[in-house]
Amino acid sequence: MKPLWTLLVMLSLPASAESQLNLTKGVTEVSNRVYDLHMTIFYICCVIGIVVFGLMFISIFRHRKSKNPRPANFHENVKVEIAWTIIPLLILVGMAIPATTTLIAMEDTSDADVTIQVTGSQWKWHYKYFENDVEFFSRLATQQEQINNKFDKSENYLLEVDRPLVIPTGQKVRFLVTSDDVIHSWWVPDFAIKKDANPGFINETWTKVDEPGVYRGQCAELCGKDHGFMPIVVIAKEPAEYEQWIADIEAEQEAARQREQELLSMEMSKDELMDLGEKVYNSTCAACHQPNGQGVNGVFPALAGSGVAVDPDGTSKHIDIVVNGVSGTAMQAFGEQLSMQELAAVITYERNAWGNDTGDLIQAADINEVMNQ
Repeated sequence: MKPLWTLLVMLSLPASAESQLNLTKGVTEVSNRVYDLHMTIFYICCVIGIVVFGLMFISIFRHRKSKNPRPANFHENVKVEIAWTIIPLLILVGMAIPATTTLIAMEDTSDADVTIQVTGSQWKWHYKYFENDVEFFSRLATQQEQINNKFDKSENYLLEVDRPLVIPTGQKVRFLVTSDDVIHSWWVPDFAIKKDANPGFINETWTKVDEPGVYRGQCAELCGKDHGFMPIVVIAKEPAEYEQWIADIEAEQEAARQREQELLSMEMSKDELMDLGEKVYNSTCAACHQPNGQGVNGVFPALAGSGVAVDPDGTSKHIDIVVNGVSGTAMQAFGEQLSMQELAAVITYERNAWGNDTGDLIQAADINEVMNQ
């Protein structure tokens, strides 16, 4: 009786996100429509189950062998066959109407107030605002010590980023979702959004958030060895606060571009390049090429003592690979992800770390020359 009692208690509970046994309700009109559709179909299935199993149990009980030792002998019943054809058809049509209207609403990206391009790459997200001169990468911000079980896990373990996506409340935001390398999937449960990011294709989706808040998601497609380290954080701000944020980011990025131009006439020392290069390498390159530069055999080439990193005539090629990537491989283009100073530093580090000792010093001007070819 205990399993039956537990089932009855569960069915008596209100179907809510707080119970953690049901679909998340979400914070948008579309997410609420999806939730309502889910509950409608669920209740229809419950009623069908009760009716079908009820009739089956009644039939088993009333027509058991002890009560009817001589079974009836009959063939088809036209009325029954018509009934069990028409009734399921009407049920399916009744389910299809709200499902279709909800799907149409989910795909209607017209009349958007803000358009943002979302580009997935291993293993980060790039956001570009079409109405403003703003774009940036969003990466995992969870401490490596937590991942290695050296520190206690935080409340939002593996769901923190260095730069969250910011959108305005009360406005329709359209997302153009694509990828630079493999298939990713941009998934934010509170928005009822899960859209594949396919290389070479652009998929569209949208949201309209009414309440300010922080909403979290993840890549929902198995996109490689660090698939679990590709979170999404969206902050919804009031329109005035959002416009101020946009203005601040535009000013910040313009100042960064001006500083980069000033760096073209400056030269960093070897110690400065190596210190900065080690930090950039450990945060950006070590996941594939390993902290010791040994790479992964057959997947990511070694940089320590081999390849372009020690080629005495390969400086320009080394810069080109890091800046523009290598088509058809997992080597990404870091020209837009890192500053020219960071690019110069990490290439210098790769050419002088782990015993490579080429003595080559790369400066921002060298990066600029390759980028402008």
